[in-house]
Amino acid sequence: MNIIRLERSGPVSGSVKIQGSKNSSLALMAACCLSDSPVTLSGVPDIYDIRVICDIAESVGMKTARHLNGDITLDPQHIHTADIDKEKASSYRASYYFIGALLAKFGKVTIGFPGGDNFVSRPIDQHVKGLKAMGAEVAFYDEHYTVEAKKLTGAEIYFDTITSGATINCMLAAVLAEGRTVLRGAAKDPEVVDTAIMLNEFGAKISGAGTDTIRIDGVKSIGGGHHTVIPDRLIAGAFLMCAGITGGSVTVTDVIPDHLGSCIAKLSEIGLRIELHDQSITASSGGKLKATRVRTAMYPGFATDLQQPLTALLTQAHGKSIITEKIYPKRFQHVAQLRRMGADIELRGSSAFIRGGVQLKGSWVHATDIRAGTCLLLAGLAAEGTTYITGVEHIERGYEDAISSFRSIGVRLNREQVDAAHAAEKLRIGSAKL
Repeated sequence: MNIIRLERSGPVSGSVKIQGSKNSSLALMAACCLSDSPVTLSGVPDIYDIRVICDIAESVGMKTARHLNGDITLDPQHIHTADIDKEKASSYRASYYFIGALLAKFGKVTIGFPGGDNFVSRPIDQHVKGLKAMGAEVAFYDEHYTVEAKKLTGAEIYFDTITSGATINCMLAAVLAEGRTVLRGAAKDPEVVDTAIMLNEFGAKISGAGTDTIRIDGVKSIGGGHHTVIPDRLIAGAFLMCAGITGGSVTVTDVIPDHLGSCIAKLSEIGLRIELHDQSITASSGGKLKATRVRTAMYPGFATDLQQPLTALLTQAHGKSIITEKIYPKRFQHVAQLRRMGADIELRGSSAFIRGGVQLKGSWVHATDIRAGTCLLLAGLAAEGTTYITGVEHIERGYEDAISSFRSIGVRLNREQVDAAHAAEKLRIGSAKL
């Protein structure tokens, strides 16, 4: 099995070019099904989730091609079915975007339940609510569900909770629906805006993306063209935290600073020095880190996907910090792994109470999802000795080349192969000591 072997590296220094957004790419690639012409996307990262969506696209008849310059071209002109492979659909969360993208053209979509990170189940109730409002019928079975609509009609949809996935999915369905659809209580995430911008470039009529009310006037068809994916704000935020946990300085390039507003504000509050430029951000150590309180929230609040890396950073902040997870209250599987390394963290309900300033020690730890893996990478930067991280496949779901990216700022790490039984025994011993 593959592991990451990480040595304490001292203060990191350097710059990292940030890849295109994974979350945005997944929505954009599914959205290409709406088009009647080929679409070329620049900036799509070469990661596992993208390869899965390419497999799904190919299985329904959409041709995909990755070019030497990294661009991907998707040709939807030969899509012949909306019966999505159930196993592939269940391997990651964003497969549900194919519903909104295919429903108007085919009238019925069959798909497996969403999978992906295992820290919490992925509810789709708001997706169902929105699609039903537009005239769809939804039927659930043991391993899949179907969404069927003879005709999609514009509707007023009031989301009960802010959800990026349902906002994008209903927006996709509304593009070719008859009449006007209004999404109220819509998510404001940059990934929502990016999807709307691309669709409008190709002939859709969407207004209000980035606010809590989005209006979509249905059109008969949309064309194709070229679009560049926004940079990954979540990866950028994690690299900025590396500066704080090691006492170094890190610059992230090819970013949109406005997308990281809440993260930048919190890092400044903790004690990092932040320099903003048009397309780059530099974070430098300001000395002693300060404890803080954080509540995750939907954009523009502090992102749940940055909660786990921040937990690692706060183990080095003197005093008691409190992180309250308002989006996914059970998203704390990384805490047990940090405790293996000596972290003093207590969980109470949806909050983690962190006594900072404790010296971490290298250990065998396991990444349960992408952001938990990032958290453990950051913790390893501050730990005495060597840290061994299993569950590398989760990290590779989010990072195009995590090893090279972290090495570019001076981190000492390698991807190695070890015997699976040996790794399992090391993890078992670590659990027994807790």
